[in-house]
Amino acid sequence: MKLKDKVAIITGGAMGNGLGIVKVFLKYGAKVSIFDYSDKVNDTVNKLKSEGFDVDGYLVDIRDSNKIKECVTSVINKHGKIDILVNNAGVAKLTPFAETSDEIRDFHFDINIKGTWNMSKAVVPHMPKGGAIVNLSSVTGPMVADTGEVAYATTKAAVYGFTKGLAAELIKSEIRVNAILPGYIMTPMVEGIAKDSDSSNPDAVVKGIAQGIPMGRLGTIEELGELAAFLASNESSYITGQGFVIDGGSTLPETMSVGV
Repeated sequence: MKLKDKVAIITGGAMGNGLGIVKVFLKYGAKVSIFDYSDKVNDTVNKLKSEGFDVDGYLVDIRDSNKIKECVTSVINKHGKIDILVNNAGVAKLTPFAETSDEIRDFHFDINIKGTWNMSKAVVPHMPKGGAIVNLSSVTGPMVADTGEVAYATTKAAVYGFTKGLAAELIKSEIRVNAILPGYIMTPMVEGIAKDSDSSNPDAVVKGIAQGIPMGRLGTIEELGELAAFLASNESSYITGQGFVIDGGSTLPETMSVGV
C-alpha cells in the first residue's frame, strides 16, 4: 500500500493510460480524483466506486484554467491536500505538416502543453512537502518520430522540457517532478492513430506496430500505471527531473537489419 492515504489527481483518467494509472493507484491505497472532459468519467467512477474504491470524478477541460481551479478547490475541500498530480491527458492526431491547420496545431498545443501547465499551476500551491508530479511525455518527440506526428512530437518534447524546468524550481519545496516516455501502449489513442494510418484496416496497423517492437507486443495500461505509481511514491524519493522510457525496447535497435 505504498500510496495509502495519498490524494492524487489524474487527468484523462476515464480511459486509456489514465485509467491504467487510476486502477494501479487505487490498488496501492490512493484516494483518486479523475479530471476528464469525456462523459465516460462518470461511468468509470461509478464502476470503481462499486468495487469499493475511494474515487471521484470531475468533468473538466484542462484548457479551462477557471474550471480547473474550481475542481481543484473541490478536491482540497474534500481531502485537505493534494499529494500527487499525474498530467496524463493528451491528444494525438496524425496529419502531414503541410496539411496541419492552425486548429489542429492548437488542439495539440492547448491540451498537451497548456493543459499540463494549467494543471500544475493550479495544484502546486496546494502540494505538501513530499509531493510528486508525474507528466506523460512520450518517446515521440524527445527520441523518435514518424511522419504525420509533427504537432504531437512538438508537444511531447515540450512536456519533457517542462518536467525538467519545473523539477529544478520545486526542489526547494521538496516536490519531485518526473516524466514517463511511453512507446506504444494499447489505448484508444493508439486505435485512433491506427485508423488515421489505414482506416480500412486499422488492426493491420496495430499488428505492424507490434512486429516492430522487440518484445513483440504493445504495452498494457496497467504496466504504465505501475511505473507512474513508483514515481509518485516514496520509493523514488531521490529521483526528480528525469524521464523514464517504457516501450518494450522499441527505441533500442540501432537498425532493423543488422545483427545475427
